[in-house]
Amino acid sequence: MKNKRMTRILLGCGALLLFVGAGGALAQSEQQVLVDKADKTLSNFLRDPDMTWLQQNIHRAKAVMIAPEIAKAGFIFGGSGGRAVVIARDAKSGKWVGPAFYALATASVGFQAGISVSENVTLVMTDKGFNSLLATSFKVGGDASVAAGPVGAGAKSDVVADLISFSRAKGLYGGLNLDGTVVHNSNDWNELYYQKKPILAPDILVRMNVRAKGADKLLGDVARASRK
Repeated sequence: MKNKRMTRILLGCGALLLFVGAGGALAQSEQQVLVDKADKTLSNFLRDPDMTWLQQNIHRAKAVMIAPEIAKAGFIFGGSGGRAVVIARDAKSGKWVGPAFYALATASVGFQAGISVSENVTLVMTDKGFNSLLATSFKVGGDASVAAGPVGAGAKSDVVADLISFSRAKGLYGGLNLDGTVVHNSNDWNELYYQKKPILAPDILVRMNVRAKGADKLLGDVARASRK
């Protein structure tokens, strides 16, 4: 009787572990989907003939924040939100590392009329901008200055800001203004992706304590684009 009871307990524990493991794998795949989408967004921007400023200046960036989908929400009280990944360049070796995961929340006033989803690539140009990303959260335009990246004929413009932001929505440029956006560290996503607790943005982007094979393509693409 005792043996049967112990068998049932062990089977129950095994089932619970399988369930938890499956949940972790599912969550991790969710992060990998975002990484893959970020790589696709970056690749699209790097091939876009109107994004020559980004292409010519990415080698100067200390980090790159990529948000494949920032969605507009609400009808009366407009707002928007999305997830982003950040990859950073190690100042000593020049090697690109990451990603770290972030959540974005902003007002919807920057969206063009009728546009509900925007994709964004932001070049982090200064130490101040990069250090802001290492905090728990920061406000774009407050804690770090932001400017819209030149597109098309403005590609040779001289732009000075902590963050240079490029947005597209349904083929239109400037679909979203990041000014006023609150950027939060997604430590839970970092922990799920790297399967390690605790894991914070500085562990990933500065101390380089973790690495994920699933990010190799994204890191390789930005490394090739930033060679000068």
